[in-house]
Amino acid sequence: MKPLEQLVRPNIWSLAPYSSARDEYSGKEAHVFLDANENPYNDPYNRYPDPLQRELKAKLEKVKGVPTENIFLGNGSDEAIDLAYRIFCEPGRDNVVSIAPTYGMYQVCADINNVEFRKVLLDDNYQMEAGKLLAACDEHTKVIWLCSPNNPTGNSLNRNEILKVIEHFEGIVVVDEAYIDFAQQLSLRQELPTHPNLIILQTLSKAWGSAAIRLGMAFASKDIINIYNKVKYPYNVNLLTQQQAMKAISDPYEVDKWVKTLLQERGRLMLAFSELPICEQIYPTDANFFLARMNDAQKTYDYLVEQGIIVRNRSRVQLCHNCLRITIGTRTENNELLAALRQF
Repeated sequence: MKPLEQLVRPNIWSLAPYSSARDEYSGKEAHVFLDANENPYNDPYNRYPDPLQRELKAKLEKVKGVPTENIFLGNGSDEAIDLAYRIFCEPGRDNVVSIAPTYGMYQVCADINNVEFRKVLLDDNYQMEAGKLLAACDEHTKVIWLCSPNNPTGNSLNRNEILKVIEHFEGIVVVDEAYIDFAQQLSLRQELPTHPNLIILQTLSKAWGSAAIRLGMAFASKDIINIYNKVKYPYNVNLLTQQQAMKAISDPYEVDKWVKTLLQERGRLMLAFSELPICEQIYPTDANFFLARMNDAQKTYDYLVEQGIIVRNRSRVQLCHNCLRITIGTRTENNELLAALRQF
């Protein structure tokens, strides 16, 4: 890995962050707050939230096994994705490399930040080759994007190939593990101490059933997290989100039950799909969804919309022609989907 100072944009490295009133306060048990121009009424919503979400991070440390100093919390994972561009990539000069197909926000954020986005296609089994990704890099490549389990393909990327990329790339490698709770493959979180160029993204939106609160997590070295905290907006995670997140992670055993149920339903639904005459292929998955190649994805999609059932047509995505992405719902929802398709 290159020295972090060489990877970070010069203006970001020298940036003097905004200092909020709550950042400056470090006294003892204060009870009178006249520092932030807040309305003294309507407690607790009149007060700005903790800008570093300390209480929530302390709880996440116990759940994720990552020290609080290695945790960044954002408004969904999308904030952490966008900040990676703003921290590391000089607009109009630098580039990033990504597997394809994959999560679309990597390219959207690249386009917003005027950063070249280089795609390296997966093979026929939706797997990556480290050598091809590294060959697509040059001296202006700052970030490599990997998503495992991948979206929309659903499969976990080969762990050894991921590690090859991390070990041989001199820049930043971001591994998005939004669906890791559904996978048999272990998270790469334990690799953080030995790989200072690694950023891991996770979320409460999937297995934790909390998409509405928009809470994304980034795990990385203390030095990278410090830069993230310097660049983010002061109060990027509101009080209601912090409170609900602490409630959500207080019962991981309930989440384990949800995951077990969804995996059982996933197996049942995939088997039923494989028996449909309109379905040509089911792809292996480690997520709470699967990709199915249909004989006419658009026609099937339009029919389901008429029945009030919404799936995702991924036909326009590279390597996903005529494919529908099916999210695993409740048993009742899944039965309704199957009943509709059996009458199609």
